[in-house]
Amino acid sequence: MQKASNLYEDNFFVDTKNAVWNYSLFTDADITSYQAGTHYTLYNLFGSHNINVLNTNGYYFAVWAPNATQISVIGEFNSWNDQAHKLIVRKDGSGIWEGFIPNMQTHTQYKYRIVGYKGIVLDKGDPYANLWEKRPNTASVTCQLNYTWQDDAYMQRQHKKNALNAPWSVYEMHLGSWTKPIANDEESFNTYEEIGNKLVPYLQELGFTHVEFMPVMEYPYDGSWGYQGAGYFASTSRYGSPQNFMCLIDRLHQANIGVILDWVPSHFPYDAHGLYMFDGTHTYEYADMRKGFHPDWNSYIFNYSRAEVVSFLISSACYWLNMYHADGIRVDAVSSMIYLNYSRKDGEWEPNEYGGDGNLEAITFVKRLNEIVYKNYPNVQMIAEEATNYQWVAKPIYNGGLGFGMKWMMGWMHDTLKYFKMDPMYRQFHQNTLTFSIAYAFNENYMLPLSHDEVVHGKSPMLYKMPGDEWQKFANLRLLYSYMYTHPGTKLLFMGDEFGQTTEWNYKEELNWGLLQYDAHNKMKALVAALNKLYTTEPALYENQFSHQSFEWLVVDKPNEGVLAYKRKGLDAKNDIVVLLNTMNLNIDHYEIPLQGKKQWTEIFNSNNTKYWGTGHGINSEIKVNVNIDNKVNDVYVLALPALACVVLK
Repeated sequence: MQKASNLYEDNFFVDTKNAVWNYSLFTDADITSYQAGTHYTLYNLFGSHNINVLNTNGYYFAVWAPNATQISVIGEFNSWNDQAHKLIVRKDGSGIWEGFIPNMQTHTQYKYRIVGYKGIVLDKGDPYANLWEKRPNTASVTCQLNYTWQDDAYMQRQHKKNALNAPWSVYEMHLGSWTKPIANDEESFNTYEEIGNKLVPYLQELGFTHVEFMPVMEYPYDGSWGYQGAGYFASTSRYGSPQNFMCLIDRLHQANIGVILDWVPSHFPYDAHGLYMFDGTHTYEYADMRKGFHPDWNSYIFNYSRAEVVSFLISSACYWLNMYHADGIRVDAVSSMIYLNYSRKDGEWEPNEYGGDGNLEAITFVKRLNEIVYKNYPNVQMIAEEATNYQWVAKPIYNGGLGFGMKWMMGWMHDTLKYFKMDPMYRQFHQNTLTFSIAYAFNENYMLPLSHDEVVHGKSPMLYKMPGDEWQKFANLRLLYSYMYTHPGTKLLFMGDEFGQTTEWNYKEELNWGLLQYDAHNKMKALVAALNKLYTTEPALYENQFSHQSFEWLVVDKPNEGVLAYKRKGLDAKNDIVVLLNTMNLNIDHYEIPLQGKKQWTEIFNSNNTKYWGTGHGINSEIKVNVNIDNKVNDVYVLALPALACVVLK
């Protein structure tokens, strides 16, 4: 409960005979900022707030509906009577309806009944609600967000944890299908607490630095995976209360695990209780369906030219960083926002004022979003899912960029999977498919994603993308992961990939944890844990990860050998490591590689180790050196390279 401040005493008058008291939390400055698109803490004003007015406890409501002619708060508490609790419209033309309902209780379901444009009557949820009913019910719920955080020590070092020169090994997961009380029951969900009981030790065991939750913002339809959202200020009630979700993040922080939240400012669904046609007009979305409708997802696109919408969206991002201590936000579908012709044919879109295909309003919005987040939350990262060649997505705004901290490296993902699907005997003819990523690896701050999108809709699980018999599939996957973890950039792996899930991801079912009874899968998990340890303990792999100075090809011009070798370099040369990949299904017992400036190299990782279900062949307990006569500029080292394996030297 918040006590009404003296600051607002002039903003209301009370007729205690009325069910709704005329009261406001808004100052004139708030209204001005809101209408300018520069108010970024609207969650403190809009929605429902438990306050005390004239020593009377209750809930204050505020909602923006500029074309409404009447708005009532309705629910079981007043028998859905739209005459009982009518809100009062402000006289300043802001389109804000508000009022205080005395003695209203916490955990009360409510909606806004809006008489909108041309008399249309709509029952809408609260765009700023902090809690919604569990689907399929669609009412908002009054609540309080009081929670005592225990992550002070973590927050003090958050700037180091989330720095761009720190390791980022991200475990992407869908909360509803990671584990379930009943494995294949769509209606069965673990609570935030139950998820945390298993998730925290699991991530610690595997050594991931961060976890990324697919959207937890309230959404109506399970099959959208959270990407068709209705509640931009509410964690989904499928798994518990807001405090339960805060506690999950708190526990992860106490275990030194960062939390990234997937966030969707690009589009929203047309559910009757949601944002679409909120007051009978296109309130939140563009009215021109060439800009306002998304053909891929049958959803509606936010109107980035409308200041109130900009304030709404940026306030949402800031809400999760402030109230939920999130370490970062992964912004979904950036390409669909910034291109007018995204998934549209000629004639289905209109060029911008300069004749181009960029949505200038959306580009301005994205820049402002990143500017405000980094200004107010400098210890977090903004991560873009952007799949085109748009320049400088993850570069500073003052250098002409969009201002994100990182960008998903979709080109790397597509090329890498294409290469590894090939029979090893043909890879020598397509080596450029694998090596091309280095040509542009440092144009952006890239995150390498093997995400949920790669294991659904007939694409097959990661393991079965690999060619060959069972052993070869596992060996290829070990090699792929080893390549990913030693390639420049941060890392993201989807749940189940770490142990070789054998079916596509299905949001209705939990992962097939029973696979871990088999050595092949259990030892694949051990490989991922070893790669996480390698990545997080070898500075050469992360401290300079976005700089071309961190990478040097050693062997790239002999594709017929099937061997690639490169050096990863940190800030101190003594931390340099050498990575060798044997992409062929042939053991090489004596491979010679010239290495400059070091007198001794030791094998620190080998993906063919029996610990990872390898054969154990080609483990280099000792690496022999043949000293060159030519002034000893390069010494030639001789080692074994097992088939379909990665060897790392230090």
